[in-house]
Amino acid sequence: MTSGCKTTTVFLTILCGLLLAILGLTQEWPLWVWPVLVVLLAGAPAAAFRIAAARRGAVPAVFEEQWTAPPVERREHQVSRVALPSQWEDYDFLFSATVRWHPVAVPGDDLVLSPSGLAVDAVLDRARAITEQRGPDRASLVEHELNGALGRLCPDRTGNLQAMAENVTLVLRETDQERLEKLAEVRKDKAVWEHQRKYEQSRREYLGDDVLKDTGSAVVWWLAKNDDHIEKTVGDLGLLAQLTSAANDTEVPRRLRDLLPEQAGERPVVEPLEDFPAPSEAEPSAADHFGAFLESLGLTEGDVRRGLVAQQVVDIVKSQDCGDTAEELRDRFDPPVGDLTEDEESPDAGDPPDDTGDATPHG
Repeated sequence: MTSGCKTTTVFLTILCGLLLAILGLTQEWPLWVWPVLVVLLAGAPAAAFRIAAARRGAVPAVFEEQWTAPPVERREHQVSRVALPSQWEDYDFLFSATVRWHPVAVPGDDLVLSPSGLAVDAVLDRARAITEQRGPDRASLVEHELNGALGRLCPDRTGNLQAMAENVTLVLRETDQERLEKLAEVRKDKAVWEHQRKYEQSRREYLGDDVLKDTGSAVVWWLAKNDDHIEKTVGDLGLLAQLTSAANDTEVPRRLRDLLPEQAGERPVVEPLEDFPAPSEAEPSAADHFGAFLESLGLTEGDVRRGLVAQQVVDIVKSQDCGDTAEELRDRFDPPVGDLTEDEESPDAGDPPDDTGDATPHG
């Protein structure tokens, strides 16, 4: 009988005694009834307790031992943000988990041990063997791997218990995570830049070593680009010759100079090449400046004095070891002797006017 049942029995006995006392006083029971009533009320609770004890029987020894047994040991321990090494130096994982263990009975071993310490050490050893082989940029993947690897009981090094881990979390420090994100962005940008550089380098090699290797290669390439339009290609020969010479840092061949837009007196309007830009306006050459000088003196095209002045300048320029400039001046301003007319060959027709009067000194 529990303590609650005992309290209830005593309360009901007292209540019944009070009711019987009231009933006896109202009915004017004889005096001998009162002692009998007191004996009955006192014996009723004792009889009830005895009957309940007989039904329950003796208390089992095991149950009595449970009353006096020490409290059950809590077989789990929480670890939080323990630094574990990764494959990269100075980038550590932060490990958190609930460590659980199960003791193993060892005959004759009466050492005093700390099971929680042994269990945590065993779990961290198993976790470290995995994390030190993994990169920190895959922390979430390694976390799932640890949950699977540490999710079963395995004996520790001493053999006194088996340990496992649950609710494993694996993260990086915030500063390390930011550094990894920046490194990832830099690697991506570098990869894009490398592809662009290789693409541009390939285009330069294609244009320089193949398309613009010489004028003939440029003509064949431009002919294929224009769907075999021969007339258009022929009209662009001068431009292609200029591009080829500029790409190879050489002079335009003499046989192609008559095709240049400058020599023809006009610059044809052509569409820009598809694979490389059209050449920009060239800087005025020495011959251009000299032509402007002759025009300013009034020595226009067809004036015989123009050739005479040009020949003298050519001789002077050639003496200064400027052979290319001298050759350009001769081609543009000093025509061959065979092209002169009879009037031009006559010394009288070609005398320049004497603007200062009689050039013969008077004695």
